[in-house]
Amino acid sequence: MDEYLQRIGASRPPRPDAESLRDLQLRHLLTVPFENLSIHLGEPIVLDEQALIDKIVGRRRGGFCYELNGAFAVLLRSLGYQVTLLAARVFADGSLGPPFDHMALRVDAPDPWLVDVGFGKFTHYPLRFDLRTEQSDPGGSFRLAETEEGDLDVLQDGVPQYRLERRPRALADYEATCWWQQTSPRSHFARSLVCSLLTEGGRVTLSDRLLVRTTGDERREHLLATDTEVLAAYRDHFGIELTRLPVAPARQEEASE
Repeated sequence: MDEYLQRIGASRPPRPDAESLRDLQLRHLLTVPFENLSIHLGEPIVLDEQALIDKIVGRRRGGFCYELNGAFAVLLRSLGYQVTLLAARVFADGSLGPPFDHMALRVDAPDPWLVDVGFGKFTHYPLRFDLRTEQSDPGGSFRLAETEEGDLDVLQDGVPQYRLERRPRALADYEATCWWQQTSPRSHFARSLVCSLLTEGGRVTLSDRLLVRTTGDERREHLLATDTEVLAAYRDHFGIELTRLPVAPARQEEASE
């Protein structure tokens, strides 16, 4: 876990409190990218604590929600936090995705917080789990709203992002949907190629060969022309060293024709 702390540029906190939790979440978002490269590199995603730590710390990679929040949960527990894995269904086009579509964390420090380092452009800091009023964050205005079924809808700037269950889950509970995310033609992750990281002033995202950098309201796009440029972008912007490029679905189809 000391190597994990070094990976995100953090010191071991003196106590598992809310202030340290805020710092750890922001540092994680600034250093560990949200990415689905493994799916397009033919690398199986294994939901095992050691495998997740090996990927994020040992190989200095990122991942998607199961990997990022799963690994972060291991780190937080080692630091004395009480962590509960929670399942969620993501809103898309007005409807909900499949069960276990997303993983988020409840962290008690000692008050309950919603922690999520695996949802891309989202909160910079934890949200109070027990508040139902608007909570301001650099990522927007957030609110947790009760549903009739007893779940919680998480809204960002008034738009529902995902519906969160409250019962504790284990890593193994997410395996079926994780496999679906990797293999189904209906899965957004199987149909797209993305690597994205929060920056001090905005965000940097590489979507296949399109490099997008945002700073405040300014957005700059640059289409990378060569494989060498793409590999360099993964290294320079995300700290990811690859020996070959992940292949986007459209390029896979072109290669098979």
